[in-house]
Amino acid sequence: MPLCSRSSARIDGPHVRADQKHESRGGVLELAFEGVARTREKGSERNGALLSASCRSTRSSAQRVACDCHPVGASGRTCNQTTGQCPCKDGVTGTTCNRCAKGYQQSRSPIAPCIKIPAVDHSIMSSGGPEQCSKCKTTTKRINQRKYCKRDFAIQANVLSRETVGSWVRFNVQVVDIFKYGPSKVRRGNDFLWVPMADLACKCPKLRLKTSYLILGNEEIHDGQPGLTADRNSIVIDWKDEWGRRLRKFQRRQRKGRCKD
Repeated sequence: MPLCSRSSARIDGPHVRADQKHESRGGVLELAFEGVARTREKGSERNGALLSASCRSTRSSAQRVACDCHPVGASGRTCNQTTGQCPCKDGVTGTTCNRCAKGYQQSRSPIAPCIKIPAVDHSIMSSGGPEQCSKCKTTTKRINQRKYCKRDFAIQANVLSRETVGSWVRFNVQVVDIFKYGPSKVRRGNDFLWVPMADLACKCPKLRLKTSYLILGNEEIHDGQPGLTADRNSIVIDWKDEWGRRLRKFQRRQRKGRCKD
């Protein structure tokens, strides 16, 4: 295998070091490469020397590292040529910047894809005494016609994600079934469920991601439009099939006028 550190070449220009020995009238010199050779724009000429194909392929493969930087999580497309680590945005981690770091949660912004999980929940919970977190009605497992009639909506929903918006926590939910709807006329599919941060800190209601719930709550104005809201007066319980049969019965009674104010 030819060595890539030394090469004999013909020099066409005047750039010859004074300490290099002139061997013949034709100007053939023994050139000593010192680790880094200047690359000309033409082909693979380096300091006037034409490197062998094996040297070129060896150097090329050693210098090139495939970068697979995430288009949203990475702040650039160029990665570290030794480790392959891409430059990540704030709160993003991973070699290719493809996941949120510990203490961060995913957002919907391509500019800041990972945002810090607010510590407000923990501070409220630690400072919240019995007078702040008492009388939580969401712990009830009993559903009756009266409770059904007092709420604006009754749905089965899967909790997908969450984000903090001011003093509220906005959950992205998938509405699976509808047993009662209010002014916004909720439909099946993705929707938002708004929960006051103070109530959520007291687990009123208690919501877990990737879990299906029966939710009976009221509607309030959010972003200028009525939206689904769950607070300490709402009913949020784990979903089970028997709820569907019972809520359908309440729904039929409502249509017959059993939910009068």
